Amino acid sequence: MGVCIHCGTSSPLISKTIGVCVTCLRAGYDSLAEHLLEVHEKSRKPFGLPALPPQDPEGITCQLCANSCQIAEGGIGYCGIRSVTGGKIRGGTREANVDWYHDPLPTNCVADWVCPGGTGRGYPHYAYTQGPEHGYKNLAVFYNGCSFNCLYCQNWHFRERLAAQKRVLASELASAVDSKTACICYFGGDPTPHLVHSINVSRVAVQENQGRILRVCWETNGSMNPALLSRMIDISLESGGCIKFDLKAWTENLHRALCGVSNERTLDNFKRVAQSIYKRPEVPLVVASTLLVPGYVDKKEVYQIASFISRCSPDIPYTLLGFYPHFLMGDLPRTTREQAEECREAAREAGLTRIRIGNEHLLS
Repeated sequence: MGVCIHCGTSSPLISKTIGVCVTCLRAGYDSLAEHLLEVHEKSRKPFGLPALPPQDPEGITCQLCANSCQIAEGGIGYCGIRSVTGGKIRGGTREANVDWYHDPLPTNCVADWVCPGGTGRGYPHYAYTQGPEHGYKNLAVFYNGCSFNCLYCQNWHFRERLAAQKRVLASELASAVDSKTACICYFGGDPTPHLVHSINVSRVAVQENQGRILRVCWETNGSMNPALLSRMIDISLESGGCIKFDLKAWTENLHRALCGVSNERTLDNFKRVAQSIYKRPEVPLVVASTLLVPGYVDKKEVYQIASFISRCSPDIPYTLLGFYPHFLMGDLPRTTREQAEECREAAREAGLTRIRIGNEHLLS
């Protein structure tokens, strides 16, 4: 049972880690800012990560994502990947801190219900078969590092691997593509701190596999530099892949409470990708998803997110994901089926035509 430090409300849907109810977070009380900063600082300190994106006036500015860290000599960025040594920013470009594995198709990714690998959509130009691509596989690329700090992170263990001195070249990772690899998906953490590396991997892999289908996808929080996003769009459009945006919350203050930083760049970048969906209508270029965090990401929040997506295009696929208690919000319950169905109806009311509840096995 959590208690809101602002209004005194007690509820099992108030995380003890955050200590604030969704109503007060939406209200955006200035008095809560210091408390929430302390919450995120405490969550990051065990992993040696800065509490906020560093803004050293004499530092060098990293331009990979919306955090625009100004990193001092010997310091690290908010993501834990970018650093400054010898007056230069290093990390996430030529080499990467990354793990990968082959996942048989169709996979359980948020886009499998609309992508070529899960449906055969776009056959024969973008898919090997007219239905699910059984017998083929996805190269799943997990980048350690993230430009957000989600308190409920389902893959939080990547933080323990940030100190590992892994040095994986783009060419080495691209060589993991074999004759049965139909697609590459970059995720994490988040691929944003390693975005240059993932673009280079894609370039090498596509070049070495000319004349056959090799889709390239990203699953991301969408905080990247728009110039890099443009390169992602080109690669995914040409290859038959998609860009999967995790839209975690609509309300700015709620997003900061849950994820540590703003969602402004994410929403702007989503609109940028949506402007290109007409270029390849047979296979969705962009897919959105939202994790239904009990007590925080409710039908009101989903309605606002879905309305935003619908304004971009009502046909953009939207997946609502069941929440499982994890990381620092393990005191919350799982998403109920009632909440999931209420959120699906809210997304319909907002104008979306393609909505799916994912991770149904997690619903209580």
